[in-house]
Amino acid sequence: MGGASSSLAGSEPFARKLCGLEDVPENCITAMFMYMEPPEICLLARVNMSFHRASRSDTVWELKLPRNYKFLVRRVLEDQQQEGDKDVLISRKREIYARLCRPNLFDAGTKEAWLDKRSGKVCLAISPKAMKITGFDDRRYWQHISSDESRFGSIAYLRQIWWLEAVGNIKFEFAPGKYSLLFKIQLGKPFRKCGRKTCNLDEVHGWDIKPVRFQLATSDGQFSMSERHLDESGRWIYHHVGDFVVENQDSPIWVKFSMLQIDCTHTKGGLCLDCVIICPNEYRGKYTYYD
Repeated sequence: MGGASSSLAGSEPFARKLCGLEDVPENCITAMFMYMEPPEICLLARVNMSFHRASRSDTVWELKLPRNYKFLVRRVLEDQQQEGDKDVLISRKREIYARLCRPNLFDAGTKEAWLDKRSGKVCLAISPKAMKITGFDDRRYWQHISSDESRFGSIAYLRQIWWLEAVGNIKFEFAPGKYSLLFKIQLGKPFRKCGRKTCNLDEVHGWDIKPVRFQLATSDGQFSMSERHLDESGRWIYHHVGDFVVENQDSPIWVKFSMLQIDCTHTKGGLCLDCVIICPNEYRGKYTYYD
């Protein structure tokens, strides 16, 4: 009896049936997916129908979504949804995750939010159009240049000014954690020559005389300030303003930030401002230079 069983188990057709992936219970696949990162889940979803069904399980994607995902749906995706589709979208966790991982414009296209595909942590970009900037609507001071280097399709170029004050704020519900805030800036006016990107430095002046002050403050009392001379021309640089910590996920926090050079003893110009980035602190290393 035992020998017969051993013989059967050793036969190729029987062994193949026992070990086939199509015979793995769907609940086991679901449990396995809970420990995987989203790109791996999407890759394994193509193995067979059992893996595909398990990859769409709300049980799996509930764990991958940030804890504040319902806020993100209301704040970021609500304007993009057609009437009558909101309840459907909210009930499908995998679709919510996929939508939030894309660059999503909100607040009339002046802000953008997206999730990191692997960790599910939120990042934000804020356009200069969402900020209060000295002389921003006056063509004598500022020029808006279309650019494929910008998340918002255009960059703000400062020709010349005596007093520069760029102030912005955002009220947002962040998941608990530590976040960094950075200004994306370039000295020099970008343009194309013979199809190649280059930079005109003729109007760059005044930034080496006095430092620029960057500030960050939150509604719960956190504050950070740094000063530095802008002395690197011809490439995008992310200037780190400071960090803030979010402990309470259930209440939005106000984040106010600014870039100041208000010494009126000299003019300054030739500066491009693309956006302000807010990202989890561990991702700050991604935003150093942008060539």
